[in-house]
Amino acid sequence: MAHPTPARPHRIVIVGGGAGGLELATRLGRKHGGKGEIEVVLVDRTRTHMWKPLLHAVAAGSLNIHEEQIDFLYQARWNGFTYCRGPMTGLDRAAREIVVGEVRGDDGELVLPERHLAYDTLVLAVGSLCNDFGTPGVAEHAYKLDAAWEAHLFHRKLVNACFAADHSLPGADGQLDIAIVGAGATGVELAAELHNTTRVLAGYGLRNIDPERHVRIRLIEAGPRILPGLSEPLSAAVTDVLSGLGVRVDTAVKVTAVTPTAVHTADGAELPASLVVWAAGIRAPAFLRELDGLESDRIDRLVVDDCLRTTRDEAIFALGDCAAAPWRDGQGYLPPRAQVAHQQARHLARALTARVRGLAPSPFRYRDQGSLVSLGRHDTLGNLMGFIRGKGIRIEGMVASLMYWSLYRSHLIALHGFWKTALDTVSSWLRRQTDPHVKLH
Repeated sequence: MAHPTPARPHRIVIVGGGAGGLELATRLGRKHGGKGEIEVVLVDRTRTHMWKPLLHAVAAGSLNIHEEQIDFLYQARWNGFTYCRGPMTGLDRAAREIVVGEVRGDDGELVLPERHLAYDTLVLAVGSLCNDFGTPGVAEHAYKLDAAWEAHLFHRKLVNACFAADHSLPGADGQLDIAIVGAGATGVELAAELHNTTRVLAGYGLRNIDPERHVRIRLIEAGPRILPGLSEPLSAAVTDVLSGLGVRVDTAVKVTAVTPTAVHTADGAELPASLVVWAAGIRAPAFLRELDGLESDRIDRLVVDDCLRTTRDEAIFALGDCAAAPWRDGQGYLPPRAQVAHQQARHLARALTARVRGLAPSPFRYRDQGSLVSLGRHDTLGNLMGFIRGKGIRIEGMVASLMYWSLYRSHLIALHGFWKTALDTVSSWLRRQTDPHVKLH
């Protein structure tokens, strides 16, 4: 590997501005930006970053998308890296360059043409998408919370559906049926947030809607229980909370089709659904499948070694949900969690610096810190790991809520530093004292 020189810095190209990609670009840019040794370029198809674990709150309207998004140009300007807008559409490993696709405006006008971007080290951090498993009707009639704009569109549809129901209810005993397919963290947290949202909306002048009678939220899971990634006692506790909120929880129910007005199941049932959210399963973006000869798994994730290098090219790394990274003691692959991407970004910031200087990258070691599930203002439950010989400690209530809140703040501190995050947090809290607690448009 050629050593970098002032005339030609080593270029690290990071594709994907999610939790892991943006944090890695920020860490590397702060350390090396403008010093001539390393050039950092972040490539993303969108212009802003949104922490993906919060998309359920955007969909429910309890979080304002316009206040929480981070502009990539702003982040790049103040942290020493360069932002390149556009989707990655191809890879030439021999030439060490990626293809960045064209960008068009809302009216179809060409904004940026297709470009070729050279790299010395490439990091793929393009995240994951909902996996509809080819189920008929999902693409046409269900919402997926893969990106902030999709969550925002669902919220607009929800508000419109509430207006329509409020108008029709005086003369008919209609219903607003919301079906959420998939009872992982996203589906469970969305169900609880929607319970609160519909009641707040009804309180702002929609006087014909009685949420207890007219709004039905159904959570559908193909497996034997919700939250399969958590322990059975925690899964049961969350089920009890949801049932107490009036959320119908259906387990061991496989969805076979989605239509404009219903969800169809394998046992022949037809469940009414005015709105459907698909949150079952994940897969990596399809363009990663056998990308210029790179090894991928059955859901298109790039297979990497314990140093997060792709198995067929030591100049290409992958992190986060798009990487099939080995777990400890042959326990399969690391789970698709924000804490995994956060730890991998922190590790690669050090490892890639060492690589540029001719040193071998060190192995990544994941430290499981447990899991938390927020049920909005109703409850927060979870378990913390690693306190007593790796065993979990169950937490809930105020302690769990504070720890859940701190997860996002930790992400913001990594991007903005402590003081800016602290000031933004106080400013946000003050705004919420006068603003509606649910976005009404």
